[in-house]
Amino acid sequence: MAPGSALIPRLADLSPGTEALRYCFALLAHPESVAGARELTRTRLDAWQLGRDVADAAVLIVSELVTNAVVHTASTRVVCELSRFGERLRIAVQDQGHPSCGPRLRASSDDEHGRGLVLVDAMSSAWGAHDAQDSSGRIVWAELSHGVEQRSGTERPC
Repeated sequence: MAPGSALIPRLADLSPGTEALRYCFALLAHPESVAGARELTRTRLDAWQLGRDVADAAVLIVSELVTNAVVHTASTRVVCELSRFGERLRIAVQDQGHPSCGPRLRASSDDEHGRGLVLVDAMSSAWGAHDAQDSSGRIVWAELSHGVEQRSGTERPC
């Protein structure tokens, strides 16, 4: 990936002193990689000390987006990027699918397939998709809001 071509655009609107963290990983586009994506996400969000509810929602969203990339595209790899800035967590998953095809939200489904983006929509504060800048696939992203977690006993005075 070339400099400046991150999955998530540069964050120019951050106030001074706002913490911004980024973590990116790539996996083979195989069904077994979904579990790896969940594990890598959980480990990183635990290190960032996000609350359990936000981490659980993020792990589910990563699972759904990576699954969609594996099942619905002819990708050989999937790239996931987590970005925490201010009180927002952004998840972006890039596949190598055809740029003109995008994810579709299905209103309802009677079978056990087709509900992934409905879950993403319900759990995130915003989500969307766009073509990768270099026309190498699609990026599907979702955002979650989170508060600063209180850590009793570990707070330090200013």
